[in-house]
Amino acid sequence: MSGKATRIELLRWGAPQMRAFHLSWMAFFVCFFAWFSVAPLMPLIRGELQLSADQIANINIAAVAVTIFGRLLIGPLCDSLGPRRVYTGLLLLGSLPVFGMLLVHSYESLLFMRLAIGMIGASFVITQYHTSVMFAPQVVGAANATAAGWGNAGGGAAQAAMPWVLAGVLALGIGQGMAWRGAMLLPGVLMVAVGILYWRCTQDSPQGDYRDLRARGVAIDGGKPGGWAAFRAAARNYRVWLLFVTYAGCFGIELFVHGVAASYYVDRFALSLRDAGLAVGGFGLLALFARALGGIASDRLVRRHGLPVRARLLCVLMLCEGLGLLWFSGAHSAGVAVVAMLAFGLFTHMACGATYALVPFIDRKALGGVAGIVGAGGNVGAVAAGFLQKSLGSVQLTFMYLGGFVLAGSVCALAVRFSREHVAEERILRLGRADAPSPAALAID
Repeated sequence: MSGKATRIELLRWGAPQMRAFHLSWMAFFVCFFAWFSVAPLMPLIRGELQLSADQIANINIAAVAVTIFGRLLIGPLCDSLGPRRVYTGLLLLGSLPVFGMLLVHSYESLLFMRLAIGMIGASFVITQYHTSVMFAPQVVGAANATAAGWGNAGGGAAQAAMPWVLAGVLALGIGQGMAWRGAMLLPGVLMVAVGILYWRCTQDSPQGDYRDLRARGVAIDGGKPGGWAAFRAAARNYRVWLLFVTYAGCFGIELFVHGVAASYYVDRFALSLRDAGLAVGGFGLLALFARALGGIASDRLVRRHGLPVRARLLCVLMLCEGLGLLWFSGAHSAGVAVVAMLAFGLFTHMACGATYALVPFIDRKALGGVAGIVGAGGNVGAVAAGFLQKSLGSVQLTFMYLGGFVLAGSVCALAVRFSREHVAEERILRLGRADAPSPAALAID
């Protein structure tokens, strides 16, 4: 598999596969930390800027809407330029609107900055792309899910940490109006630091840098000069759009929770800003293990039951997620709501991991396009949830409707099918045996 790692050895920093693994999740972590740093501060920002409920809904939609286009764009760019250049550029350029929060003094300026910051949500696609080209089929599901899960925890860390960062800035004697702006310096600085590390310490693939390899005429697994051709090939694959819907029903829910849950706990259950941040932080920090658990379960099950079981596992996880969402929407006390949120959050993160455990097997020749389109599905789900909230005027009702959507969307996972030849080819790659029978013979068996 062109030097792809067949094991995840966390302490092997000298291996390019493990450097890419660690730095991709770190980059994803700081991007998500920056993306959601504003959300736990919104009750304070809302009061200072005198924002209406409609304006807050618009800001929440803007924070995730632009990421749809970012994720569609970033996959083909990874195929063309390589993940090292694309991730470095995203981190350094994405830090600018984060620092730009210092200049926010009106609804319009806040809306613009949240829109611009939303581009860094495309970081997820690069993380999944980079681990997909670095790891072999037998561990790629676990590698993708673990890197994404640890990175996703940046959203939970922001929910839990930013109220404390704000308290620290206030303790220096800085007024409230400037304190929340100053707190945003932390995620901006982290993005710059990790961007420099990414450029210095990673490479595009196990063989090296895409640009150098192409100059030498070396075939690259995953990286194609014509990134948009790969994107068009991905767009013609029906399985991609089924996973687009399932990802809308798991990652889209995750994004929506990060955007509204802190304010929901403050408004509905009268929790303090710190307590609400800790509650939502617990949901986000589930990603530290739950997303990886979904990918690991997918890898383990496929050894016994073959490639199709990955889709069936995803269906079961989404069913459990939808039931948990319905429980959460009906909770009448903060304690029950937190327990229900952690319950459906566990299955939400696992479903995200199980989705991207499937992505590398949809179309290896159009990996960037597949990863980008499926990743964009999560943001489409979050945007749709934002518009639903805006039309209903109730976050509680929105969660109830979303639970029904997730239950219905789980059927899309079952509809993901592979030909017998496709399953046979993947089995050969997973076994890694030169003397393995041909795909045709396996299909006959």
